[in-house]
Amino acid sequence: MKKPLLDVIFASEKRKNVLLLLQDGSKKMQFILKALNTTRQALLPQIRILEEHYLVTQLDDSYELTTIGKLMADEMKPLLDTVKIFNMDIDYWGTRDLSFIPPYLFKRIGELKQCKSIDVPPHEIFSENKQFTKKAKKSKSVFVISSYAFPNFEKTLHELIANNVSISIIISKDLCEKLLREHLVIIKKMIRNQNIKLYMYADNFDFLQVSINDYNILLELLREDGNYDSKKVTCSGENAPQWGKELFEHYLKNSTPITEL
Repeated sequence: MKKPLLDVIFASEKRKNVLLLLQDGSKKMQFILKALNTTRQALLPQIRILEEHYLVTQLDDSYELTTIGKLMADEMKPLLDTVKIFNMDIDYWGTRDLSFIPPYLFKRIGELKQCKSIDVPPHEIFSENKQFTKKAKKSKSVFVISSYAFPNFEKTLHELIANNVSISIIISKDLCEKLLREHLVIIKKMIRNQNIKLYMYADNFDFLQVSINDYNILLELLREDGNYDSKKVTCSGENAPQWGKELFEHYLKNSTPITEL
């Protein structure tokens, strides 16, 4: 009697890992054993189950996915990546307002990978994240979507410009009005600088700030009740910067360039 496919795929770590390992093509048994750090004796019964359920096929001493197996593996990976993201700190993700993420990017949130939460001392909640800035200085470009400006933001901008970093910033309507009232001279300098592109969003954001450099993303999110706390998240997966840039482009559609005052 055949097992339900969900049990075949997820009830065994070895079977699940074999499917994922074969996703990019045929592999010899010796390669599989080494990659999964197991023995032939332990692995063969699990591969037999995959073969019996038409997910894997054998050719000599190599194995590859069947058409059904490839479909299953292609569907598994995004799900497992998403689960990995939320397992990082489910108490954090479960209490954040994530409605600011458009549906097509929310489905791909697993692309962020390698996320970790950071507990920031309360008096530093609105301060610069030095680790992000260090990476930003090595980047070709930096993208920021923000509801606030940290106290020494002008100094950080100067440092990025000195490193020939291209900077694109979308600010909320409220922040734009605040900067024009309190930092008019700085805003004029930003507008004149060729390395900076400044935009005003048509409304306000349901988050504090999202910052993207060539290496990672820094997320500063609100709680579901609209308040903020001392936690931030950095994500440094291979596709995280591209995911962040697409989020930036999403908000750019409803933003207006600030080119003169």
